[in-house]
Order: sequence, then C-alpha cells, then structure tokens
Amino acid sequence: MLYPSTWRPASARVRAFSGLRSIGVTSRTEDEELALIKDWWQRNGKPLLAGGVLALVVVFGWQAWQKYQLNQKQNASVLYQELLQSSLTPEGQPDSAKIADLSGKLKSEYPGSAYTQFGGLFVAKVAVEAGRLDDAAAELKAIVDKPANPTLGEVARQRLARVLAAQNKTEDALKLIDGDSDKAFLASREELRGDLLVQLGRADDARGAYEKARNAMSEDNGMGTLQMKIDDLAKGDA
Repeated sequence: MLYPSTWRPASARVRAFSGLRSIGVTSRTEDEELALIKDWWQRNGKPLLAGGVLALVVVFGWQAWQKYQLNQKQNASVLYQELLQSSLTPEGQPDSAKIADLSGKLKSEYPGSAYTQFGGLFVAKVAVEAGRLDDAAAELKAIVDKPANPTLGEVARQRLARVLAAQNKTEDALKLIDGDSDKAFLASREELRGDLLVQLGRADDARGAYEKARNAMSEDNGMGTLQMKIDDLAKGDA
C-alpha cells in the first residue's frame, strides 16, 4: 500500500509526540528550578555576602590590630632604651630634664606598656639616689596600682615598701607586702619582711620571715647575705 510522503505510521507519531512532550516537561522543570534558585538568592544572597564581607573585615582587622600592637611595642622599646642610655650628663650624672622628658613621652604615647613601667622603675631609682623619696614613691605606686604584668607589679611593690621604710612608714610597708606571693618572689618578699620587722624591733618575727626566705631560696641565690642576717639576730639573743 502506498502512503503520502508526509504520512507516518501511528506508532511513529506517538513517539514523536511523546518526545515533544518530554522536552516541554524538561524545559518547564529547568525553568522552575531556575526560578527557585533566583528566589532563594533574593532571600539569602545578600545576608551571605554581608557575612562574607564581615568575616573578611574581622580577619583583616585582627591582622591590622596585631601589626599596630607590635609597632607600638617596638616604638616603646626604642624610647625606653633611649631613656636608659641618654639620661646622663657628660659628667655621668642623671640629667633630670631629659629623664622627665623621655619618661613623660613613654607615659603619654604608650600608657600601660610594660616598657613604660620599666621606665617608671628607672625613674624611681634615680629619684631615690637623689633623695627624692616622695617622687620615687609616686612612680612606684602608679605601677603597683595598675601593673602591666605580675612581675612588674611585684618588683614595684617590694621597691615601694623599701621606699616607705626609708620614709619611716614601716608599718605601711609591711601592709603593702602582706598576703601571698608568687613562688618566684617568695624568698625576696620574706627577706624584705624580715628587714622591716628588724626595723620595728620585732626580732622573733623577723627570724621567722628570714627562715621562710631561706627555705624558699636556692643555695646559689644570695644565701650568704640572708644567713648573715639570721646569724646577726642570733648574736642579739646571746
């Protein structure tokens, strides 16, 4: 039987229709997925971008802060070294004006820095040597009140106690070093306590403090001087 050239069997027409239908379904599915993606992005894209930008800001901000802190520390170190090395006159005497200028810069430009407080210890030492005990006490008290670290706080505390004792404020000095101390400073604090108690005429209490200092001290760390103090108290009892 002959068929027109454009005529195809029914089975072929069904397959062709099915193919066209599947193409249409697939196209609609892709369009729907694209629409869903666009909708999701509109709802969530901006928050995601904002979160990403915020994360970058935090990271770069933290790096910038660390760099700033490092620069501050280095600059304070340079100024502190200048204070130590350039604060003497040609005759080898402390240059009070220069010391005041450099220590003032440390305090104003790098407040709270450990180097600023090291500078304060140096200024207090110079003041003691010049007999300016009030000035020394003020420098040391500022460190004790707000130390940059525990070590600086303890060193300043013990030095302030000695300055107070030199001002005949020995009871105040004892109160200042009352309480517990870090193990690393136990020996020096107890020896200082003994010295203050001797100054107050409390020999028995002083001996007890010296014994605590000796027990906390290594044999190669000033044991000879401490033993001499203990021996002197024993001679006084004889």
